[in-house]
Order: sequence, then structure tokens, then C-alpha cells
Amino acid sequence: MTNNVVIDQAAALGLIDELRVAVPEEVRAAKRINSEGERIIEKAQEEAERIVARAQEQAAFLIDERGLTQQAEADSRRIVAEAEADAEEVRRGADEYAVGVLVGLEGDVVKTLQSIKKGIAMLDERRAELREAGAEDGRPEEAEFGGYEDERHGQDEEEESGLPVQR
Repeated sequence: MTNNVVIDQAAALGLIDELRVAVPEEVRAAKRINSEGERIIEKAQEEAERIVARAQEQAAFLIDERGLTQQAEADSRRIVAEAEADAEEVRRGADEYAVGVLVGLEGDVVKTLQSIKKGIAMLDERRAELREAGAEDGRPEEAEFGGYEDERHGQDEEEESGLPVQR
């Protein structure tokens, strides 16, 4: 019994094509999420500015009507501090959300890359077996593979992807 697996080349290539389509969609989704986070931050900043303006108007009213300058200044500082704290909290939440989505996306991409590498390894093993079988039967290699040559021409896969290749 052997550990070799025979896979349908058309099915494997189809799976690889599907992965090529799916990964860019995930990247676009992450960009949309990042844009949404930026929109939330901008909205929070606008709200903070409205609160500050309202606080300034309220302070002016109190100064004019009641002469409560110190109370108005304290309220203004409190409102500004609350608005800034709220804006920072929204910013922090948006950043955490974006990081979570990007980490998840990174995991999906790594899994996809590992699947692709496993598929390539299986195909390489199958091709080597067929070459050996052809050599044993005295058949020329080109007849077995229809003249197909390895496109990588011995390139170091680790160098290409920046990730170690496990075979």
C-alpha cells in the first residue's frame, strides 16, 4: 500500500482558479471594512465638533445670562473631554475590528496557500511517478507528459513565496 493520492488535474486546476477569485474578494471586503471604520471615525469627529460648538454656545449663554463663567468653562471642558473620549473609543473599536478581520483574512490566505502547495506537491509526486514508470517501461518522458515541462525550472519555492515549503 502506498501513501500516494491520484487527483483529477482538471479539478485541482479548477480549485486553484476558484481560490484566485476568492482571495481578491476577501481583500476587497477587508478594504470595505477599513473604509467603514474610517467613516465611523469621521462621524465621531463631526459629532465631537458639534458637541464642542454646542458647549461653547451654552457657555456663552451662561456667561451672558447668569455670570457663571467658572461653571461654563468647567462644563465646556467636561463636554470636550467626553467627546474626545467617545471619539477615541470609537476609533479604538474600529481599529480592533479591522485588525480582527485582517487577522482572520490572513489565516484564510495562509490556509489557502498551504492547500495550493499541497496540491502542487501531490501533482509533482504524481508526475515523478509517471516519469519513473515511463522510464521503466522504456517510454520517452515526452510521450508520457505530452512535452510538458515544469514551469518553475527548479526555482526555490521558498524564495518565490517568502514562506517555507513543506513536502
